[in-house]
Amino acid sequence: MIKFLQKIVRWFFMHAENTFNHAFGDKMNPFYHLGTISFWQFWLLAGTGLYLYIFADTGVNDAYESVERITHNQWWAGGILRSIHRYATDGMILTMLLHMLRHFAYDRYRGFRWFSWITGVVLIWLVYIAGVNGFMLVWDKLAQFVVVATAEWFDVLPMFNGTLIRNFIYQENVNSRLFTLLAFIHLGAPLIVVFLMWIHVQRVPRAHINPPRPIAIAVTLMFLALALVKPVLSQGGEADMSVVPTGIEFDWFELPVLALVYVVDPMNLWFGVIGLTLLLYLVPWLPPMRRGTHQAESTLAFYPAHMTVTARYGETLLDAGLRQDVDLPYECRNGGCGVCKCTVLHGEVDPGVYQPNALSAEERAQGKVLMCCATVLEDAVIEYEESAATSAIREYAARVVKMERLAPDVMRVLLKLPEGQQIAFTAGQYINVILEDGQRRAFSFANPPHEAEFVELQIRLMPGGRFTTHVFERMKEGDKVRFEGPLGNFSLQESERPIVFVAGATGFAPVKSMIEDAFQRGLKRPMYLYWGVRKLADLYLPDLPKRWAQEHANFHFVPVVQEPEPSDDWTGRTGLVHEAILQDFPSLGGHEIYACGSVRMVEAVFPHLKAQGAEEGMCFSDAFVLSARSAALQPKE
Repeated sequence: MIKFLQKIVRWFFMHAENTFNHAFGDKMNPFYHLGTISFWQFWLLAGTGLYLYIFADTGVNDAYESVERITHNQWWAGGILRSIHRYATDGMILTMLLHMLRHFAYDRYRGFRWFSWITGVVLIWLVYIAGVNGFMLVWDKLAQFVVVATAEWFDVLPMFNGTLIRNFIYQENVNSRLFTLLAFIHLGAPLIVVFLMWIHVQRVPRAHINPPRPIAIAVTLMFLALALVKPVLSQGGEADMSVVPTGIEFDWFELPVLALVYVVDPMNLWFGVIGLTLLLYLVPWLPPMRRGTHQAESTLAFYPAHMTVTARYGETLLDAGLRQDVDLPYECRNGGCGVCKCTVLHGEVDPGVYQPNALSAEERAQGKVLMCCATVLEDAVIEYEESAATSAIREYAARVVKMERLAPDVMRVLLKLPEGQQIAFTAGQYINVILEDGQRRAFSFANPPHEAEFVELQIRLMPGGRFTTHVFERMKEGDKVRFEGPLGNFSLQESERPIVFVAGATGFAPVKSMIEDAFQRGLKRPMYLYWGVRKLADLYLPDLPKRWAQEHANFHFVPVVQEPEPSDDWTGRTGLVHEAILQDFPSLGGHEIYACGSVRMVEAVFPHLKAQGAEEGMCFSDAFVLSARSAALQPKE
């Protein structure tokens, strides 16, 4: 029943939001800012109320006259502010109800959100009570109706038993002590409201309490226009308990319950109000979860932030990331703008409900979702577009402190940053060396993140390469090198799957960083390194992975030489590197594959590995073929 009701209400919201998106754009759609609009209306209420309180009298004989002076003698200030005060109260009740109804429609009130839902229900009642109380302070005929109807409604309760209405039978029974009490309630309730509003948003990561400036201005101007076109005025003259008020204009936003006092039995009305309130309190737990239903937390890995967080059951990817300080791109947070679009690399998520213009069917088929709508169903890996505002890329000026030739065409270069500077990076990332004319050449970190005193690069001489030729022929220790970084999304995923590394020539550099980082972090996952080279001389650091294999039981090293020379006396594996992997693994299902090297090698390897069972979302590479913003180890020169 609840699901069916949600579906109906959601249909109306989806169509209304789509219409408003076309009219105002997704950034200024008021449906996406109902909560902050409620906050803004409260600020208007507080500001206008403070002004009115300065000039208003709270004595029973002076209240009405003081309000009339405010309204007519200074219509250009007090009169307008009185109208804005009333209309902002109506507006706040309306937007709060829409805000609550929208969260119900989109099923965003269960699980950990119960606290926000409960505080929201309390806030609606408090604002409603403060609004009804405000009518009494005017002390006109409408105020008389409100006071008498409230007294008669409360009188049916056993604790009062008909005693309240006696205070309003005769005019002389009403004294200034009543107005002192009413004023105290009208000042005290908003203080409780603002405190609860603050509590209400505490569990919303990076919550805003003000709408975008254009919306705030539009709301204010709307109330100003209403104040000028239809000003709020006192009704029927001063309250007189000897005369029953008739012909009053009713406020259906704030007074509908009091109208029902004379339509239905007051006690039945109490049962209805209390029952509705209890039902709203219980909604987050209705219907009850079936016994054994799993609501455990899931692990969520974000790239390129290289951060792993926990996601609560039913929590959106965006909220989970923001709650744990991941700088994610977002704007509307309601599935309307598409700014928080991301790709699910691994795991299963529920895409949620969103506007079709924010995420096309083609994008959804490619594994893309909106982080503000999608909820995680199991451990998942997410890749998103990093905006300029959240990027940690910066430029550095380093000095060459050591150069070591590892092979005839491979040079190890150690760079040192100025005293006090270090670069934080994730194993598998790379830097762009900046040439004099602004061109850039990409090289992976060969050192692990925990050894950050130097930046280690393993540079292969590329025939005709501008920068690599400079390294081998002219670079010397003490030279200055400018670079930017860290860059790239290539890094170990958070899982327990066995890992197969495929390195081609100097593709060993990022693999070295990743493996040494894995050892440092104590990872016990099985790791297999297949290092493929054309000639034995290209295997420039064979002793290092051999030592790893001796020291770590979970690590295995398989060098593969494609064309060994007879003089090499090579007894190891030969041929293409992927052929050795296929021979050793009848099925690659359940494994993670990391390929590092030239574009041509990656393009040749992955189709064969996928044919052997490697999963599409579990094949990763630092080569250009996977992403327009990835960079290969080898510079394109």
